[in-house]
Amino acid sequence: MFEFQWPWIFVLLPLPILVRWLSKAQNRASGAALRVPFFAQLRSLSGEQNTPAVNGNKFHLLLLSLLWLALLGACARPIWIGDAVAMPTNGRDLMLAVDISGSMSQEDMIIQDEALPRLTVVKAVVNQFVEQRRGDKLGLILFGSQPYIQSPLTFDLDTVNTLMNEAQVGFAGKQTAIGDAIGFAIKRLRERPENSRVVVLLTDGADTASNLKPLEASKLAAAEKIKIYTIGVGATEMRVPGIFGSNFGARTVNPSADLDEGTLQSIADTTGGAYYRARNPAELQAAYAAIAALEPVEQEQEMLRPERSLLHWPLLAAAGLWLLLGLGRNLPALPVRSNADDTKNEAAQ
Repeated sequence: MFEFQWPWIFVLLPLPILVRWLSKAQNRASGAALRVPFFAQLRSLSGEQNTPAVNGNKFHLLLLSLLWLALLGACARPIWIGDAVAMPTNGRDLMLAVDISGSMSQEDMIIQDEALPRLTVVKAVVNQFVEQRRGDKLGLILFGSQPYIQSPLTFDLDTVNTLMNEAQVGFAGKQTAIGDAIGFAIKRLRERPENSRVVVLLTDGADTASNLKPLEASKLAAAEKIKIYTIGVGATEMRVPGIFGSNFGARTVNPSADLDEGTLQSIADTTGGAYYRARNPAELQAAYAAIAALEPVEQEQEMLRPERSLLHWPLLAAAGLWLLLGLGRNLPALPVRSNADDTKNEAAQ
């Protein structure tokens, strides 16, 4: 559908006529000019005719009128409005907060008898989770000693996965700032619809670096009606070899001894979420699968009508008309054969 955004501009269409009329009135008022009543007779006796001038003036006036119309058309901002397109806004606003502190490099996640770093397994599982959230708006927070926004809320889930895969242990420091990460999520979600605010926080330790304590942050999140699901990742047993890699002196340790499960459970309970313990890749997948089962809350669907500017067309027309006017001024006038010339030629013959 074609329309002008500023159609009132066309009230200026008679402006050149008004200016011309006012200028003529001012000239008449400035004083009487010398009048020669028999000027037309003198011109006819000399053999001059005014037909070409009149025709030239009419053509010139036509070009000027079209030029003025084209300029007004450009000022009125012509646009083409396409058909309405529904925006995918019926999902949740979900922030993923992932721990990338130094302990996430611990190799205690066993897949096919191979011990892999925690962050490597988390990336793979988070990628699967993100692919299942088509229709949701996802954001990504990475945190260590301090949190930072890796991706704002977006429907572009492929970019979220790419940014997650690019995360490296230690990029945000070696310590863990759980409370500050929750605070970042609150800032991003507080302006979103109340019934769709969700945070999924994954960590393998305890808060050691936050300015905002985790339990205080959870109370702020509850006040903003933000639901937080927490995941504690890390095995409970790991075999440490003895001297020179032998079984002599080997021992079994708990690599997740620093995990503060009590705080993670309290955060989830305070905000109406749930806490999941992921000791291995299978439990980690199960935790994200449970969260992925959340039913999206229907929101008011937004409709978008794409607009395409047509401003260049009247501007091109104005440029072409201006070029024609310039060419018309530079062309030499054609000689006019008068009746007097014909009479002279006949007399000479």
